[in-house]
Amino acid sequence: MNFGTSYKQNPINGSYDVIVIGSGIGGLGAAALLAKHGGKRVLVLERHYTAGGFTHTFRRPGYEWDVGVHYIGDIFDLDAPLRTLLDDVTDAQLEWADMGEVYDRIIIGDQTYDFVKGRENFRQRLHDYFPNERTAIDRYLQEVDATSDRARMFFAEKALPVFLSRLVGGLMRWPLLRKAKRTTLETLSSLTSDKQLIGVLTGQFGDYGLPPGQSSFFIHAMIAKHYLEGAAYPVGGASRFAATMLPVIEQRGGAVYTNAEVGRILVENDRAVGVELADGNQLRAPWVVSDAGALNTFQRLLPPETSAAPHCQRLLRHQSESPAHISLYIGLRETAEQLGLSKPNLWVYRDYDHDRNFARIQADPNAPLPVAYISFPSAKDPDFEQRYPGRATIEVISVAPYAWFAPWASDPWKKRGDEYEALKEQLTGKLLEQLYACCPQVEGRIDYAELSTPLSTEHFMGHPHGMIYGLAATPARFAERWLRPQTPLRNLYLTGTDICTLGIAGALFGGFLTASAILGKNLMPAVAKGAKRAQARKTKGAATG
Repeated sequence: MNFGTSYKQNPINGSYDVIVIGSGIGGLGAAALLAKHGGKRVLVLERHYTAGGFTHTFRRPGYEWDVGVHYIGDIFDLDAPLRTLLDDVTDAQLEWADMGEVYDRIIIGDQTYDFVKGRENFRQRLHDYFPNERTAIDRYLQEVDATSDRARMFFAEKALPVFLSRLVGGLMRWPLLRKAKRTTLETLSSLTSDKQLIGVLTGQFGDYGLPPGQSSFFIHAMIAKHYLEGAAYPVGGASRFAATMLPVIEQRGGAVYTNAEVGRILVENDRAVGVELADGNQLRAPWVVSDAGALNTFQRLLPPETSAAPHCQRLLRHQSESPAHISLYIGLRETAEQLGLSKPNLWVYRDYDHDRNFARIQADPNAPLPVAYISFPSAKDPDFEQRYPGRATIEVISVAPYAWFAPWASDPWKKRGDEYEALKEQLTGKLLEQLYACCPQVEGRIDYAELSTPLSTEHFMGHPHGMIYGLAATPARFAERWLRPQTPLRNLYLTGTDICTLGIAGALFGGFLTASAILGKNLMPAVAKGAKRAQARKTKGAATG
């Protein structure tokens, strides 16, 4: 597979129209769209040894794991915006495996609740679980639909030129902001007083990182709606995102370089003119796009005299970081079928009060973990058995405050000492306890286990304090008008989740907004045509193959 050209072995030659900092899906998506529909030669620079951001995989002998992709929604309708966009930027080479009727299983105490495929099926299943709350459940789904439906105009405003946004932006944003300015808990509490129902409806809160009392209802509604028609998993694993997007960039004169860390953005006369790599090499281009996140861009990548300017300091004043996380990667010398591992994700909680449990872990390292998210990638991916016969993988994830790990932040990777390793062993034990409670058949059969911490995320992904989702999905985040592709510096653009929403879909649509803003047009008609052509070529190839 093609995961980029290593800068360590290959110099960067030629001139480019656009330099993209970071190869997450927002960066690759913007690059592919600019190349395919704008005729731009795009250079993507990635600090890691492989492209893809949170869609990359890592390997150990006999195993591989996805670090950030666990399932994707809105994928089965070929005309749905997300599927259309994905087919366009991958030339329809990314294939999908249906996760089946149940995509998420919420386990709270000794009760289990299945989130099932199809809006009406979902509604009926919740009615079965909470027969006295039918009206509240129906109103909840109406709120999810109404909030999600307002998102299109909200995001479209972000791609408008600044002068036009000032004229009509308020009208485009306000219908959504009325929903987004309320927390998830405030909205759900206006619909029902049943704490257990609220606990179940917010059982996916790990998908946006904040418990219901802190998160914007907008992000909750977007995530809930995203999965209502079911979920899928990329055939071949998460690395297929980058493997199918890089050719779209490279075949049009672009390039993706790994091991190419950007030290700073070059600024002249309030205009971005290129970048300087960590080794001092300077590269120039008419446009610079940052997929490094808003915090990294404004606090680390801009020259000190620029980032210290009052207008830059004001931008991040009301924003907070998303939580950090730990992830236990497990390998077993038996197949998912032999072990009885199924496709649905498990969300495991002690009780229904997510906010209280989340607050406890922030204050007390000895408190029980507020959530354990358990994913079975080898069960979801029909190609896994071909790549790793006789093996299976599991991932167990939870939140963990960065402060627990801060004492070792300046130590080199894999050289953080015995106390750090002891902390990792303790946390591994807590995650295994949750796994064995749900899957007792794997106890005593684990062949390999490795824990990543917020320091791992900070080291490999460059996310300050190990943030998993960039800026926190609070009401304040969605109220900020500056979180858009255009920045106060001319020809410097942002892309990815910080200017849109979270996850793969949010990052990719962030890339779409950025490409549209740079090219000065709505790219969706061209994207739709590109997707249709790619789908037709794929169908024709399958018929003649």
